[in-house]
Amino acid sequence: MTTLKTRTPTGRVPWPLILIEGGEKAGKSWACAELSASPKVGQTYWIDLGEGSADEYGAIPGARYLIVEHDGTFGQILAAVEAIKAEAQRAADAGEPPVVVVLDSGTAEWDLLKGIADAKARARLAKKGKRLGPDEEPQISMDLWNDINGKHRKLMTHLMTFPGIAVVTARGKDVAALDSNGRPVEGSKEYKVEGQKNLAFDATVWIRVSRDHPPLVVGARSVHAGIQPGVDRPRPVPGMTLEKVVFEILRCNPTEAHVRDLVQPQVTDADVAEGQAERPVSAPPASRPVSGPPAALSAAATGLLDDLTQATDETGLRRVWRAAVAADNEGRVSKAEAEHFQAQWKARKAELFPPEPKNPGNDPQRRKMFALLGQADITDRDDRLAYVSDIAGRPVGSTNDLTDDEVQAVVARLESYIAQNTPPAEDLGAAS
Repeated sequence: MTTLKTRTPTGRVPWPLILIEGGEKAGKSWACAELSASPKVGQTYWIDLGEGSADEYGAIPGARYLIVEHDGTFGQILAAVEAIKAEAQRAADAGEPPVVVVLDSGTAEWDLLKGIADAKARARLAKKGKRLGPDEEPQISMDLWNDINGKHRKLMTHLMTFPGIAVVTARGKDVAALDSNGRPVEGSKEYKVEGQKNLAFDATVWIRVSRDHPPLVVGARSVHAGIQPGVDRPRPVPGMTLEKVVFEILRCNPTEAHVRDLVQPQVTDADVAEGQAERPVSAPPASRPVSGPPAALSAAATGLLDDLTQATDETGLRRVWRAAVAADNEGRVSKAEAEHFQAQWKARKAELFPPEPKNPGNDPQRRKMFALLGQADITDRDDRLAYVSDIAGRPVGSTNDLTDDEVQAVVARLESYIAQNTPPAEDLGAAS
């Protein structure tokens, strides 16, 4: 019998991750430089990405920070954060004032990651001999979105568990409001923080600055800030500084502060062995569903699926895909809905443009293999080749290169995978 491990809450305030966002020239970077002048903080490290203001703001009276040099790649930015985190831990262990890290800005970081996804999508098309027109954009598949979201999550995990004070700036502005189907609402505006959709969720405290009003505390994960979610409106704080936010509003005490106890969900080998996360070693990624849709679809997901059924050409398919990606990034559809849409989109594409085997001499077993690949939602050529190469135990440049024995092995693996991941008939459509 497993022993239950528990502990009582400490009540201590953790080191904060501050999101400070607002319009252009509203004072986001200024507030960060001003924090570095506080006698309550130690060394400040400034990662300037896409802003270019770090040098000039060094002239603010009392400002004392070091600019982190990098080449603009995500790898160097992540490595810099990891190195600063190690220095912050050293300072905390030595009882020194807390280290501060500033990422200016989170908007540019997310734009960088989206650029990576775009480049990968274009490279895939080029590999297939396809070229986009000057005004065309590539379709960014869900696996690429998952990839860059994973990179962002790794960076944010370091910032959320930073043993000191972490500050991320972001741009914010009014944009056209969208209805439940993702269509603009004429004459209506809503405020949006430009960055990865979970940026505000990850922050300890969310501050909005403006040229038109005092800084607002939009929200805070704090017992002491005195802001009740759903009750209190964003609160203006005249004369507010980041020093005041950390040490007075949040009441962060450097002698007692700790990093967040952030336990990430994990799938273990034992889970797989017990069938709780079953899929063959060579199976498609777990995000590819072969079951039915979620029990109840949101209005946004319903609208996207309706638009998909009306798409009759590649232009229409691209348009619906972009709308789905936007809905996913903005949180208007759930993960299950996004995965269901992805499967339906691929099925619709296969229906409109059915793939034809290049080898006219395909026997029934090979035709069965292609049918099962489609049923398992392995329709992308690169994914197919990676899948069959793993089973064949050698690089396969074309499915036509497979031997009869290798085809039989692929069929057997696919049948096993589909059997494991297809629920009983009475369970189809149940919530996942």
